Amino acid sequence: MSLPDQPSTASSMNDATPESPLKQAVFLHTGWRSAGTWVWSRLRELERAAGFYEPLSNVLADLTPAGVAASQPTLTSGHPPLRAPYFDEYQPFLRDDARGVSGYDRRFSIDRFSREPDATFPALHAYLRNLCEYTIEQGRVPVLKFCRSGGRLPWLRQAFENALHVGVLRNPASQFASGWLLRQQWSNAFFVAAPFRVLGLNQWDPLVREVVGICGVSLPPLASMPDDAYAVACEQYARTVNSDNAYRAFIALWILCALRMGKSEGEGVDLLIDMDRLGQSREYGAGLRAAFDARCGLSPEFGNARDLVEETRRSAARMTGIDGGALRAVHSAALKFLKAQGGIDASFVEVVRQKMVLANELTEAWR
Repeated sequence: MSLPDQPSTASSMNDATPESPLKQAVFLHTGWRSAGTWVWSRLRELERAAGFYEPLSNVLADLTPAGVAASQPTLTSGHPPLRAPYFDEYQPFLRDDARGVSGYDRRFSIDRFSREPDATFPALHAYLRNLCEYTIEQGRVPVLKFCRSGGRLPWLRQAFENALHVGVLRNPASQFASGWLLRQQWSNAFFVAAPFRVLGLNQWDPLVREVVGICGVSLPPLASMPDDAYAVACEQYARTVNSDNAYRAFIALWILCALRMGKSEGEGVDLLIDMDRLGQSREYGAGLRAAFDARCGLSPEFGNARDLVEETRRSAARMTGIDGGALRAVHSAALKFLKAQGGIDASFVEVVRQKMVLANELTEAWR
């Protein structure tokens, strides 16, 4: 069935049949510094869309109505101007006398890569379903933009069959450079720390452990500490980490998330947004717009996408203290790992191969 303007019950997210011509929600599966916020902003500006920014972010645990107004792009974020604060859509799920978004749990903020849903997933499912169903009742399409869903994509795909699952993929060299320069120029180590945090807290998983070994990543010791304490340790580690190790950790997480996106047989994404192509081809952007319209009834305008590849080339001189020529080996190892996995769409493997070729070219200029 088509997306109704006013669903009659809150169970509409599960009651619609898989044959529905239009998806009822959009889940954007992105990575940090992938330009996913820009993609989300293009959808959010549409009248029929309601954009939920980072539904799994730990910031939501302490969010207040007053804090919503303060959630604006900073000078160094690189994010586009927004018509409303980042977390504006969470207002109905906040209370004046308490902190935090209703249903949110801090444990949601760490991505997980196990094949089977963990013990927190029923609560996570209920929380996301509540966001979606409230929005659908208002006659709008919920657009959820994640940076912490890559490992759990198969779980979310199964639990939300009537959502359009979209992957945002940017070449790893450009994506890493965006975060590394923030650490180098503004002492913001969050994006360098993130891969260490996610990999370290998932190193018990065989697949994660394999990728960490293949990419030659050195992780901060986990010891016996809570997740929050390990996150702090990773932040400190990232402030002085060797650039080569930082890149290896980033590639390990990047290829793990790419693996989840590329899975066939209904486990991966329904639609892939290639951010490198989007900034270089208006025809590609028009095709994406048509694909969104056909699948969920939203028609985002992508015509003003920046050429992020050219921006990476221009910033090469600022990437100091990192030997780009030494990074070819980790690109090759990550691609070899992806090819060895079963159930990956062949056309997706080719996209990743092209990303690694481009990454080789871009990192060659780093010194």
